[in-house]
Amino acid sequence: MSDPKEAIKLRVTDDLINFGEVPPEVNEILQRGVALYRHDSEGADKAFREALMLDPEALPTYLCLYKIHTYQGNLDEALAIATAGLMEAARQAGLDPDWRVWKTDQISSDVNSAGHFALYTLKALAFIHLRRDENAISRTYLAKIDELGAMEKVGGSVIAALAAGVD
Repeated sequence: MSDPKEAIKLRVTDDLINFGEVPPEVNEILQRGVALYRHDSEGADKAFREALMLDPEALPTYLCLYKIHTYQGNLDEALAIATAGLMEAARQAGLDPDWRVWKTDQISSDVNSAGHFALYTLKALAFIHLRRDENAISRTYLAKIDELGAMEKVGGSVIAALAAGVD
């Protein structure tokens, strides 16, 4: 018979989220936030904000925050965090802060790059605006994702289908 403590340890390990290359202390806080979210959304928010204060360059922290706030319907907060994450990703990727002027050849095709995170966050912003009943703004983000040839790379077609359904 196996040791029950070992089985628990394996389950916890299996539940870890791969946040990519973030400092170990940030990863630990993000993992704690994910675990907390299941039963304590306020605790999760505090953990993710702690991670953001520790390292404001860790892009996955923005993702965690804007996702939980979107899920909870805190759309103003989700919008603010996603916008901040987009600005940080653009800075790291060497992109213009104004996403409307981005060109395809400026964005790395590496899915682990800050540029890809920026594209993914454009999709998140399209979804947040859609949830806020700001359909025209949502379509503007989706059009830019399409122009950049990233619709399938970031799952933008799903949001585009949702947007088409509300028109």
